[in-house]
Amino acid sequence: MDITVHRPGELSAADRVAWTGMQSKAHLNGAPGLSNPFLSPEFTLAMGRVRKNVRVAVVTEDGEPAAYLPFQRSRTGVGRAVGLGVSDCQGVMHRPGYTWDARQLLRGCDLVLWEFDHLAAGQTAFETGTTGVFPSPVMDLDQGYEAYLGRLRARSPKFLRSTLAKGRRLSRDHGELRYVHDERDPGVLRTLLGWKSAQYRRTGRSDRFAHDWITGLVHQLFHTRRETFAGTLSMLYAGDAPVAGHFGLRSERVLVSWFPAYDPDFARYSPGLLLHLRMAEAAAADGIAHLDLGRGQKQYKDSLKTRELVVSEGWVALRHPMALGHRVHRAPVRALRNTVVGRPALFRPADHLLKRLGKIRSGHRKQ
Repeated sequence: MDITVHRPGELSAADRVAWTGMQSKAHLNGAPGLSNPFLSPEFTLAMGRVRKNVRVAVVTEDGEPAAYLPFQRSRTGVGRAVGLGVSDCQGVMHRPGYTWDARQLLRGCDLVLWEFDHLAAGQTAFETGTTGVFPSPVMDLDQGYEAYLGRLRARSPKFLRSTLAKGRRLSRDHGELRYVHDERDPGVLRTLLGWKSAQYRRTGRSDRFAHDWITGLVHQLFHTRRETFAGTLSMLYAGDAPVAGHFGLRSERVLVSWFPAYDPDFARYSPGLLLHLRMAEAAAADGIAHLDLGRGQKQYKDSLKTRELVVSEGWVALRHPMALGHRVHRAPVRALRNTVVGRPALFRPADHLLKRLGKIRSGHRKQ
């Protein structure tokens, strides 16, 4: 195994083609988890434009590309999955049947540790470092939208009837519904990000778009359009008014739900659910196999899903003081967060408190 490390922009055209080719054929080779757009070279290239510490390990055998590992590296040699905190799928992109030794890979990358929080299934070499496994619900669309609706109707007939009725009521009250699957107006993107920032503040969460690099990343990806990858902005309108939107990423086979939001003035119509159903219909028509709703417990995800994938978090590390120090610092924070999120008796009061704090903060901003 020969390992070289490069900045994303230094990758050769041949490497980009090889990486894309591995991903395009992954579902045929028994590794459908590698089809996720967060594992596409375009996501790493965009990350490299907004974060200086992004690198890509290129693994070759007998002079041929065998695998690619994108990562971010600190000055102390602590590594993390590229986009950790905003990426919903992480791991090594590799050719069929390729296996690797995790610690040998770390040494080749000059890392003492590699941390992940959305590791794709099938990354066997990293499984010894897993500290938690979590469901990631999906909407299966490979048999078409009507087949998806049929499964949803059989499992949750009352939910589907209620949601569709809200759509008809929204149309009567505010004008005919119009859905744009691939909106190209940057002004519409700004509207969506404004909704999402307000949602973060309203619910007491940290506003991701207060970080310039995340906003820059989204704009980079919005303008990235290739046959095998694109940033996709979708918007639902009632009459002339935008009521719900979403920005996410798509590969050839997977559309990832990343930043959905809606205008709270229309909340009683469940515009987010209506939007996801329209997204599913358009994605199925485009040949998308599934819409990945992402890790996290949300009622709307449980209502829309047909099954669940599995992602994991943890780290692989060498025996090194910096690796030990990082784990000692990070492990308690992770454990506390997962305990709260995973137990309704703890999560509900914590979520309620965050929302109360969010209302207080929003009230101060209006004054």
